[in-house]
Amino acid sequence: MTSAAFQQALARVGDGDDIRAEDLATLLGAVAPDQIAALHEAAYAVKVREVGKVVYFRGLIELGNLCVRDCVYCGIRRDNTIIERFTLSLDEIVQGARLAHEFGYGSLVLQGGEREDEAHTDFIAEALEKIHQATGGELAITLSLGEQTREVYRRWRQAGAHRYLLRMETTDHNLYAELHPDRTDWEARRRCLDYLREEEYHVGTGVMIGLPGQSLAQMAQDLLFYRAQDVDMIGMGPYIPHEDTPLGHHFAGFDAHRQLRLGLNMIACTRLLLPDANIASTTALQALDPHGREQGLLAGANVIMPNVTDTRHRASYQLYNGKPGLQENAPETRARLDAEITALGETVGYGQRGDAPRAVKRGLAIRP
Repeated sequence: MTSAAFQQALARVGDGDDIRAEDLATLLGAVAPDQIAALHEAAYAVKVREVGKVVYFRGLIELGNLCVRDCVYCGIRRDNTIIERFTLSLDEIVQGARLAHEFGYGSLVLQGGEREDEAHTDFIAEALEKIHQATGGELAITLSLGEQTREVYRRWRQAGAHRYLLRMETTDHNLYAELHPDRTDWEARRRCLDYLREEEYHVGTGVMIGLPGQSLAQMAQDLLFYRAQDVDMIGMGPYIPHEDTPLGHHFAGFDAHRQLRLGLNMIACTRLLLPDANIASTTALQALDPHGREQGLLAGANVIMPNVTDTRHRASYQLYNGKPGLQENAPETRARLDAEITALGETVGYGQRGDAPRAVKRGLAIRP
């Protein structure tokens, strides 16, 4: 693309009024180093203005890899018979929460495979209550446990959850159906975002970036979806194949540099569209480049989720190949991230829950 076309697209998106899909596609497709730098610098300036140069840590606990869904891209899909299945005990979950609290992480993320059985609903509710008891109610808790009924979301909210991340993976209905052959109803998943908002969660969503056959125009629509849904937080990452999945098994021509570039450009465009949202720099970026998460921060992200799950379980929770940090214990992760973030000229918001400013404006600031 010409420099003039890029600059015009960046100016229009930066103005934030009449956002056009074609302008977003232009920015997402930036490959020239000077254009990428201009995009990331513009997004970083918005980040500093709206959320500051503070990175919030969310201690990540991977609860288990049992899943009722058979998504064609996911390493813990229901029909993967190769992986060893596990579920953390309540004591192990509480131990991880205590560790995050001791490290000064003001927030916790509980993530796991999608389940809808009553025993699982009860288990999560009890885990939430025990975490609050063990940490004095000082941690903000995010759940990322997939589609549920409104009643289940309500119960977990009452048990102590504050935030919920429900990734759509794509907003293109046909592509969604290809990725989720066992559950093709995109609108049913989107409706869950309404339920979460009605139950007064901080609402988050996200997509996969650079899926096989995915166009820049489709990714631009993903960005417009974030804006239309007026979400508080975004968790998204580049598609990375997993060899034990139908999509990964047949996928050829994986380009890590392209995926990283697209992932960073998506972060930057998201920051321009949602200036006061929380945006995660995900582990998938680090899988593509050892400094990928730090690059995500410089492109506009302000959240990182250090893993506090016991290392003996991490190899069984790989959604994609090459997941980093499988043998790195929680203290090592904390020390490394702290040093790298400080080197960027940013600080870690220890002891802070790190609510997204847009959620605070809704009157949803989390209180102990």
